[in-house]
Amino acid sequence: MVKVFPSTYVDSVLQLGATRAMAQTKGVKWASAAMATVANVEVLAAQGIDVAQLSGARANDLFLAVLAATPIAAAAALEAGMAVLFAPHVEGRSVGDGGRLARSVAEACRQLGGAANVAVVSVPGPYAAIEAYKALTAGLHVLLFSDNVSVGDEIELKDRAVELGLLVMGPGAGTAVLGGTALGFANMVRSGRVGVVAAAGTGAQEAMSLLDQWGAGVSHVIGVGGRDLSQAVAGRMTLAAVAALEADPGTDAILVISKPPAPEVAQTVLGAAGQKPLVAALIGHGAPAPAGARVVTVSTLEAGVVAVMAVLGLDPPDSGTALLAQVEAACAGLPDQRTLIRGLYSGGTLCHEALSLLAPLVGPVCSNVTPGRRGTHLCLDLGEEEYTRGRPHPMIDPEARIELMREAGRHPQVAVILVDVVLGYGSHPDPAGVLAPVAREIMADGQGPQVVAYVLGTDGDPQDLAGQRAALRAAGCIVPPTATRAVLAAAALATRRPELVLALP
Repeated sequence: MVKVFPSTYVDSVLQLGATRAMAQTKGVKWASAAMATVANVEVLAAQGIDVAQLSGARANDLFLAVLAATPIAAAAALEAGMAVLFAPHVEGRSVGDGGRLARSVAEACRQLGGAANVAVVSVPGPYAAIEAYKALTAGLHVLLFSDNVSVGDEIELKDRAVELGLLVMGPGAGTAVLGGTALGFANMVRSGRVGVVAAAGTGAQEAMSLLDQWGAGVSHVIGVGGRDLSQAVAGRMTLAAVAALEADPGTDAILVISKPPAPEVAQTVLGAAGQKPLVAALIGHGAPAPAGARVVTVSTLEAGVVAVMAVLGLDPPDSGTALLAQVEAACAGLPDQRTLIRGLYSGGTLCHEALSLLAPLVGPVCSNVTPGRRGTHLCLDLGEEEYTRGRPHPMIDPEARIELMREAGRHPQVAVILVDVVLGYGSHPDPAGVLAPVAREIMADGQGPQVVAYVLGTDGDPQDLAGQRAALRAAGCIVPPTATRAVLAAAALATRRPELVLALP
């Protein structure tokens, strides 16, 4: 069953939420809420749906599609999807101008009477740059959630923002915390003294969560988009964000996070450090700091948080010792033939970190995000397009990982299945409730692989960090305290060297 809404656009977060709501309806086999682009229509055809039902639909038309056991189940699923998609629009009519929904950035600014200072842009890529320009012209910082914005447009937008003394966070920036307000996929964190600048979404979430858990807190988290430290974009917004935090009286130290940056750009950013201490966690990239700069460089997320706390005179907890006994016991129970690692990640930054840590410890690791690597170990970023096309992101729908977990569990040589469970705004309300039973099933007879599940989150997150960890432990999972330790635990299990969990690279 397919329902089309002509000339109706909703952002990708709502599309994914509606997809999840429909898929969770009893009797539904498959569901999708998406725009009627050529690629999305092809996904429907691949599912066996008669795409003639979309005859005349265009890329700016929204559709809901359901495969269900009965027409009643399909109709119920469509109702559930529409409730997610359109309820926010009804709520939005209570804002300003007698409750009329704003149709443009300028109109929204007028309704809010100058109270707004940030615009969140989440429209299709070809239109995103135009809307971001409008927001900058209106004097607003921009969180550019949209993907598919060209590098040229990104550079022009960021140059314009610098001229105006504003920030353009993105494109593809899904995480920020500004003045205590969480935007996009973010965690509930306490106020503190560390400002975070991140060209990596789940890297930012990992850092803010550990800073919260370990008592440091954050002043602001500024996502700058995954390409900002590329050769082309040259760190334009990272430099602007560092300067903004340097001038912020509530920030005493700065933590910069990135997946592997262009080396020359990394040096430019490090050389621009001011009077406040700056720690750069450049995943898998041990760039030395410029001589004389007040900069510390590290190559893992945990090491970045530890280092920025150290410059503030704060002591993080021991994250390895308690884990050692669990890994020793698990090593003793693994059959000899089980020596391989399967990493199934929802967070792209966490997957990159795993790849950089594992290769020196266990040898080559295959992946969908590092072309050219070959090996018998495997780490996948399941948030990449080939896994999310026509289905929700694994942070929103843990079901996307289940078949891959079961497949890895059936492999006679797999020693450890490594997963991340990301909590916070926008994520699934109970991911452990979905993943823990599968983990228990995989480990049920004591002859299968060990599941290592890292839970990224804080006590303030709506999913309940302690409860999520407890559910996974009850299923038999090893639940490390950081993403870095989870990877080290996986390496320790695969090689039967428990002491690896104590080494922080």
